Amino acid sequence: MKERNVVLAIIFTFITGGIYWIYWLIVLTSEVNEQSTSDYRTSGGMAFLFSLITLGLYGIYWAFKEGENYDALRRSGSNSSVVFALLQIFGLNIINMVLLQLTMNDKISGRIN
Repeated sequence: MKERNVVLAIIFTFITGGIYWIYWLIVLTSEVNEQSTSDYRTSGGMAFLFSLITLGLYGIYWAFKEGENYDALRRSGSNSSVVFALLQIFGLNIINMVLLQLTMNDKISGRIN
């Protein structure tokens, strides 16, 4: 796992025309799945490939499941799955990535056990 600067990740995503976002999605999804106790274990590469094949429909499912993982990592009683899925539907998936990365950064730094 690697702590990433969220602002730089967003800047790199825009500078590279989304290519960095693909890398970030693949790596972050795999890292979140390593830390989560969820049964959802699709690797980042497979999540990206499935999203391409289904023209983005799998991305909504991915967001829903990553919302569950987000709650599990934060150990919160909330249900972020629907919010993550809605952000994905409305094209605001970068917010999902930022929330997941911030959670992983907190986990790496020890702010979350």
